[in-house]
Parts: sequence; C-alpha cells; structure tokens
Amino acid sequence: MSRLGSLGARLYRGDVGYDFIGKRKIWYGVSILITITAILGLAVSGLNMGIEFKGGAVFTTPKTSVSIAQAEEDAVAASGHQAIVQKLGNGGLRIQISEVDTAKSDQIKAQLSEDLGVPEEKIAADLVGPSWGEQIANKAWTGLGVFMILVVIYLAIAFEWRMAIAALVALIHDITITVGIYALVGFEVTPGTVIGLLTILGYSLYDTVVVFDSLKEGTKGITKQTRWTYSEIANRSINGTLVRSINTTVVALLPVAGLLFIGGGVLGAGMLNDISLSLFVGLAAGAYSSIFIATPLVADLKEREPQMKALKKRILAKRAAAAAKGESAEDEQSYDDDVPADAAPAAAVVGQRQQPRGHGRTPGKR
Repeated sequence: MSRLGSLGARLYRGDVGYDFIGKRKIWYGVSILITITAILGLAVSGLNMGIEFKGGAVFTTPKTSVSIAQAEEDAVAASGHQAIVQKLGNGGLRIQISEVDTAKSDQIKAQLSEDLGVPEEKIAADLVGPSWGEQIANKAWTGLGVFMILVVIYLAIAFEWRMAIAALVALIHDITITVGIYALVGFEVTPGTVIGLLTILGYSLYDTVVVFDSLKEGTKGITKQTRWTYSEIANRSINGTLVRSINTTVVALLPVAGLLFIGGGVLGAGMLNDISLSLFVGLAAGAYSSIFIATPLVADLKEREPQMKALKKRILAKRAAAAAKGESAEDEQSYDDDVPADAAPAAAVVGQRQQPRGHGRTPGKR
C-alpha cells in the first residue's frame, strides 16, 4: 500500500489525525481575512465585464504582423473607447470594444482595415447589444439564486438545517473569493465565467456532502454514550475523508491548471481564461471551505444545543474523574447496549491515540 493510502487508512481508523475543529478559530480568521481582501478588491477595482454583459463589438482579423500594443492604439483611435486586444493562435487579432452600436461598428471596421493593413472584407465583426447583455446578467443571477435555494432545501431534508446553513455559508465563501480574485487580476467576466462559477459550486457542494454524510452516520445515538463529543466525531469525519478530498481536488486542479497556465498563458488562448480561472480558484476554495469552514461551523451550531451541552458536560466530568483516579476514560464502557457499534467513531487528534482498547476494534464492541 502507498504511503498516502496507508495514511488515509490510519486517518479513517482514528489512529492519527489533525484537530481541525479545535483550531477552527484560526481557519475562521484566515477565511475572514481572505474574504475581506476579495471584497476590497471588488470595491476598488470592480469587475471587468465582457461585452456579453455590457454590449459592444468584437473584430477578428486574419493573420497580421501588427503588435498587440499597436492594435490597441489603433482601436482606441478608431472608436474613442477602451479596447482589449488578444493575439490568436493563427496569428490574427481579436479586438474587443465596448459600447459600440451597429452604425459605428462599420466606421470602426473600415478604419481598422486601413490602420492594420488588412482587407475590410476579411475582418469579422460580431455585435452584442446592451439589452441582450443585461438579460444574460439577470439570468445568471436568477440561476445562481435558484441554485442556492435548492441546495438549502435539499440539505435541510437530507441532513438538517444546521448543515444546510453551513453549506450555504461555504458556498457564499467560495463565490466571494472567486469573484474577488477576478476583480484583483482584472480578468474579463463572460458567460464562460458564470459557467465556471456554477461548476465549482457543484463540486464544492459534493465535497461538503461527503463529509456531512460521514458525520451523520457517526453521530447516530450520540446522546446515549459518554465517550465522544459532537465536535470530536465531526473531527473524525473530516480526517476520515481528508485523503479523498485531497485526491479529488488535485486530480481536478491539474487539467484546469493546464487550461489556465498553458492554454491561457503560454498559447495566448484568452477565451480559456474566462472559465479556467473561475474553476481553478473555485476548486481550491471549495476544497478548503468543505474542510475548514462547513464542518467546523456545523459543530459550532450543534454544540449550542442543550442536549449537546449536557453531553459534553458529562463527558468532561467523566474524563476528569478518570484522570483523578489515574485511569483513562476509554477504559470504561460508554455505550448502551441498544446503541449501534459504529454510532460514534473515535476522534482523531494530533499527538493522541484515540482508539479504544481492542487494537482498532470499533468503539462499543468488546
């Protein structure tokens, strides 16, 4: 078995682990800092909306020796508006100019033909009206809102409302960071960006649900035992799925990184940047939020319940009594006979061996 596979098995059994829940305030602080930075970037720089949202024209030329800088200068002079120029793989140019109507586009096309030394009939022009762009933007927001509502309803039914709230917070966290990165780097926001956002939300939700499912199974009959608190079981759920989360995230990020850094950066395929940046940032943020935000937040909400407070109080009192006697609380039977053996797995905390006696047997079994 590989080292990573062996580590995953040990994490799942609770032999080793990291105290994610105990250090949740650190991760909350990190997330707040990143979110504030993203919001400031959005407030200061704003989003570079593509012509699909604000209207304009895109002129595509055949192969030409004119540089990007010179083409930008010529486009600004011809239109009177800011222009975005990209070099295409075939040696041609893609010139994007916002706030251009049909009548003016013909004049700009003729002027670009003269300045760039390209026959006018070989320059392709695509126009997007501002009203159409506004409809696209409204549909994007509507789709995002419907997605969020359906997510909350599904999680509230499949799990509970606390998990639904935690997942919603994690999703908003991922969206804010991704949008903030777009504002900071100045990448253009296009329909491809919206598709990328919806894609990473689904991925982030999948990763969160995997942990929630493990947590749901692990907390069955939790109040009938006095060995593990809800936070400790939540910590075990994170550790038990940690290697899986890392593997799926890395495998997903590798091809996206190829699109972003090789396709968009090296080859100059600017259209790929629209979707690849949102995917890259969103996948990383989604993996982070499912581990460091969603599950710790569920633990915080659950620990506020009176029955969970009472359970924690009993457990701490039992451990204190056992420590006073020089014994381990794990040496005592803590499950009732009617509680499933796998109801509350051992908590995984760094530096501590959490398995009960029996060399890896399931807690509650003799």
